[in-house]
Amino acid sequence: MASIYDLKPKFQTLLRPLCERLVAAGVTANGVTLAALVLSFAHGAWLALEPGAVLPLALLPVTLFLRMALNAIDGMMAREHGQKSRLGALLNEVSDVAADAALYLPFALIPGLNGPLVVLVVVVAIIGEMTGALGPMVGASRHYEGPLGKSDRAFAFGLLAVLLAVGLTPGLWSTGYLAVMLGLGISTILNRMRAILADHGSAA
Repeated sequence: MASIYDLKPKFQTLLRPLCERLVAAGVTANGVTLAALVLSFAHGAWLALEPGAVLPLALLPVTLFLRMALNAIDGMMAREHGQKSRLGALLNEVSDVAADAALYLPFALIPGLNGPLVVLVVVVAIIGEMTGALGPMVGASRHYEGPLGKSDRAFAFGLLAVLLAVGLTPGLWSTGYLAVMLGLGISTILNRMRAILADHGSAA
């Protein structure tokens, strides 16, 4: 299924000069991964401390874009500059789901939003990322199928944050919005499972 993730190669091309400057300055891939995690936890704490406040919601898309850029840069550093490591692979997978939880669970505290549904969306998202990461365990590659991969999820939560920041009152529309995200998240898990099985050459 189509996903914003498909745009990653073009995004990486734009970021490559910055990546090369960071490498020349002695910055490491693991350092960039940790920087993205710290940024995510800081903004997530801000959202949690001020549930529904305009400024943290309005600035969330900026943080999500910076996180996406840092995630792309650490991957390029690892692949293109000889910085691959077992620790880096672990940090990459663990920090992704930790950052998602930190940034998105605080939405459950916003008055009027369906808190349990927010939690379900985040839990399903984490399961989806872990499903993709299990590919190498069964002889397949790491899989990133959508329709609600990491980048798509960032767009969806960023849009929700902007809608709330401009004054839309949570209600039936926001519950429907989250329900659609939940359905897309479940579809993502199933798509990744099917792709992993096909990659592995198994029919069951």
